[in-house]
Amino acid sequence: MAKSIDVLVIDDSAFMRKVIRDILESAHDIKVAGAAKNGLEALDMAREINPDVITLDLNMPSMDGLTCLRELQKITEAPVIMLSSLTTEGGKATIEALESGAIDFITKPTNIFDISGEQKKAEIIKKIRMAYSFSKKKQAIPQKAFQVQTGPEQRQRSRELKALIAIGTSTGGPRALQEVIPYIPEDIPAAVLIVQHMPPGFTRSLAERLDSLSGMTVKEGDDNEIISPGHVYLAPGDFHMEVVRDQNDSMRIRLTKDDPVRGHRPSVNVLMKSIAKSGFPNVIAVIMTGMGNDGKEGAISIKEQNKGVIICQDEMSCVVYGMPRAVVNTGLVDAVVPLKEIAGMIVKYLGVEQ
Repeated sequence: MAKSIDVLVIDDSAFMRKVIRDILESAHDIKVAGAAKNGLEALDMAREINPDVITLDLNMPSMDGLTCLRELQKITEAPVIMLSSLTTEGGKATIEALESGAIDFITKPTNIFDISGEQKKAEIIKKIRMAYSFSKKKQAIPQKAFQVQTGPEQRQRSRELKALIAIGTSTGGPRALQEVIPYIPEDIPAAVLIVQHMPPGFTRSLAERLDSLSGMTVKEGDDNEIISPGHVYLAPGDFHMEVVRDQNDSMRIRLTKDDPVRGHRPSVNVLMKSIAKSGFPNVIAVIMTGMGNDGKEGAISIKEQNKGVIICQDEMSCVVYGMPRAVVNTGLVDAVVPLKEIAGMIVKYLGVEQ
């Protein structure tokens, strides 16, 4: 008989602990080995039961989720999934939790009773299984301080947009992007466009964090905004982001509320297909860690229509090797590299005539 996935649930709400227990134990391969109502109790339980996966509420009295996360990491290697509220504060705290080592997050619905809905139930079970399959030995994203040049030593930005870099990522992406974006020089004659699967508000917090670490300007993309070199544009949560060419031959961002594509809005495929359709001559597509296969069709379009370059993150450095695997299996990929080599590979290909 296969071993069950032992989960420790940490939440100050008795209602939430019961709902999460019921959801998880509806799956044949998951067992709630313990449920803690606060951080101190959670630390004791983690030592006692040695769980395979931990769910952790961000908002708890006496010891908040972030503090509890850091303390848990001192005593267990079990991957942690955060439960976050759909608020600005929740977004900022979630980004900080992901930086601090949480593997993923689950958002609580605005109406808390909706958490037991079928879609949310399926999401929670899927993420528990994903976390269980994740090995910390694969996590090649060390904590480190970043230094960005400022003032008179800052390099002069290019005035001409010669290339577009499109990045698609999902699970594990917020932390992985910190190993890529800060290492791309701000004077490249290119702009970066990112689709990261996240809810509204969370993408803004991520953009602000990346901006604080980077020489380039990192922001959420605005509708009809002209795309400028030395800038990074992150698709806002719940909006598709496209690239279009205007009547003056400038490249602009277009945001839409078109239907989700295979459950995603924003969608990597939507972004990359729009770039391919624009006919822009020099394009690099980068597919990083994430579940599913969003980005596969878009990367194919960029290769076929733009003769662009495709770079994929390798399996060992991915939290989830889903999206990159789907693209690698097309046979069209130019480079498969560890996370820490992606920025260098982007710069290398920018110097190659397409």
